[in-house]
Amino acid sequence: MGILPEDKPVKPKLEPHNFYIFGRPMAGKSYFASYFPHPLVLNTDGNASQGTAPSIQLRNIRGKDGKLTQNVMKQIDEVVLELQSQQTTFKTIIIDVIEDVCVMVEQAICIEAGVDALGDIPYGKGFSTMKSVLQRFVMDLKALPMDVIFISREIEVTDEKTGATEIKSGLKDSYYNIVTGNCDLTIRCQKLGQGKYARIVKDKRADYKPEDISDKRIKDLLSSCIGMF
Repeated sequence: MGILPEDKPVKPKLEPHNFYIFGRPMAGKSYFASYFPHPLVLNTDGNASQGTAPSIQLRNIRGKDGKLTQNVMKQIDEVVLELQSQQTTFKTIIIDVIEDVCVMVEQAICIEAGVDALGDIPYGKGFSTMKSVLQRFVMDLKALPMDVIFISREIEVTDEKTGATEIKSGLKDSYYNIVTGNCDLTIRCQKLGQGKYARIVKDKRADYKPEDISDKRIKDLLSSCIGMF
């Protein structure tokens, strides 16, 4: 019995399953994501109670001695392990918002090491630990038989020399590359006016067609995004 595949070309399956959505506050990011099938939200900004999807609040909790009684890294591992090992009706997992998760992981690493910043940990171990934790988190989510949505806030960065303003995700560039490097679509949400919203595909892994999307609800959601098909 062999494990090698047959030596002949295969037809690639182009269906997107991993999404990065960013935009300004109140631009409809969480609202849009909540319409994906059977969502579970890993929430960081305290607005989960305003939505209709089941949620888990991610956070570090410190005891009176300053040590962590709840470590967000262990909390994330427990959530992923349960999704991997148990049958569930959830079909979509939403991280809202990813930059807060990164800040909390940095905080947990620093508290455990007894330092104020990652750079205070000798030999660059703080930064390498942070990178390793984020990569594992993203890859573990990607391996789940679910759609994964990372939500991020939008910021404006102005070049002091030219005065040009760039609109980008609020996630640090090094973390952004890790997360979006494992995503199929990057979508920007905008509020255009009272009751008017737009969703624009900023980057995509392939030239998707409507017939590539097997789930009708997801197909309809993505069809509302400018530049998707």
